Order: sequence, then C-alpha cells, then structure tokens
Amino acid sequence: MIADKKVDPKTVKPSGYAGKIFKEDVLAALANPGRKSFDGGELFGRNQRPEKMTNLRKTISRRLVEAKNTTAMLTTFNEVDMQPIMDIRSKYKDKFKEAHGVGLGFMSFFAKACAIALSEWPTVNAYIDGDQILFHDYADISIAVSTPRGLTVPVIRNVESLGMAEIEKAVIDVANKAKNSKLTADDLTGGTFTITNGGVFGSMLSTPIINIPQSAILGMHNIIQRPVAINGQVVIRPMMYVALSYDHRIIDGRESVSFLVRVKELLENPALLLVQKDPVKALLEL
Repeated sequence: MIADKKVDPKTVKPSGYAGKIFKEDVLAALANPGRKSFDGGELFGRNQRPEKMTNLRKTISRRLVEAKNTTAMLTTFNEVDMQPIMDIRSKYKDKFKEAHGVGLGFMSFFAKACAIALSEWPTVNAYIDGDQILFHDYADISIAVSTPRGLTVPVIRNVESLGMAEIEKAVIDVANKAKNSKLTADDLTGGTFTITNGGVFGSMLSTPIINIPQSAILGMHNIIQRPVAINGQVVIRPMMYVALSYDHRIIDGRESVSFLVRVKELLENPALLLVQKDPVKALLEL
C-alpha cells in the first residue's frame, strides 16, 4: 500500500510492536496528508514542557539584554567577493595542511583581516571604561562558538602577531574546548573584538549583537553564488554579506564604514594579508 500510494514511510505513525506499520497506520496517513504532529504526538495536541534555564543560558540572556540597553548599537553592511580566497584555499590547501597539520579555513582570513583593520581604526578596538575610552594596541579576537549548552565566545590572543596556521590551530583548540565544556574563565575574558559566523547555519544576513564591554562585532554569513557586475559585465561570483554592529557612542559612521570597507579590501585581495613579497611562500610559512 505504501508503494502503491507513494507514501513516505516517515510520515506514517506506526502503531505496531517495535515500530511495525499496519494497514490502519497507512490509511491514517493518507487521510491526513501534510499533517504531522510534534515528536510523534497526537494531531492538534496542546502539550507544553517547562524546562529550567541553565546558568549559562541565564548569563547569555542577561548580557544580551544589557548590550541592547546600554549601547547605542547600529549595524552597517557590505559584501565580499570570496572567489580570491576560495581560489587560494583550493590551490594550496594540500600544501598548507602538509606544512602545518591543519586545514586552511575562512576564519583565519577574516581574523587576520580584522586584526589589520583594527590597527588602522583603533576606536573599533576600544571600549568605554567609566568616563574614559580604553584603547588596545593588540587584537584579542573573540570567536563565537555554538555548543549544545549555548553560545560561547572564547578569545584568541594577539591575533595581529599570529600567522595563518597559528590562527587555524587556535580556532580548532577553542572550538574543541567549547564542545567538551573545558573552557576556563581566562579563555572567555579580555576580548577586544568579536567575530561570529552565522553562515555555518545558513544565515544570509543578520545584525549581530555586541559582546559587551566590546564596541563592535563582525558577522559572517552564508556564501551564495550571485550575479554581480564586474568591469561592466554580469558574472556569477561566490558572495558573502558581512555586517558590523558597533557602539555609536564611541564609533562614528565614518570609522565603522571605513573599517568594514578595509576588511572587504583585504579579503578580496588576500595577498595583502601576507607580509612577504611572495604570497605563496608567505602562505606556507605563516
């Protein structure tokens, strides 16, 4: 009957022992096309399940509300042509992994680009401390990591002083610590800027919330093949929208927009991220 009526077995609620499907189950599925209850319950059910909030979720909630209520948050957007980075990763990923033992991901490019842009626009790397603005002559970048227990933001120290491979290793290290619930208080404190990547979940565009007391956060998003105009011609390119949320109390529009444009320039010209004259040699050595 399932084959004859082309019924998806996943839509049939079995009533037999050990999940066996009876004729009546198939008839019930046919009588209710497109109808499906939550978690195998009855149709038109009204069940509710209270669950106590974890301490981590309470902390996340408190900090997010505090960020919304205590900052003059604004978001500016831009888009990045990811083709140059994708070309480099495709061409040199095997040599890079052979040389360093880690893959060449997107995060190292973004972290390095942000570190350079932060050095050029120091207000984006600063935050309000009482009646003063505290500037940082280094880039401690927090990387948002999603875990089953909630969102955490471990910090990678002195990104401006790290090479691409060192950044990749640090990202893997903090991600593993987060997933295994081994992050310490030191891992989670002291960041000066945050990067969050909603693109891994399919997000096309968002307005990320500032990770207080920091003053800015960069949001990465999904890479989508889109038609764009280049030199008067319409071509298909892998494009990513990027968003910078910032505290308008200390970061002006000119600074925020210029910072994001600089990040875009560095990502679309990844050789600028490498200090040596030979980009290929530099990529393998960093």
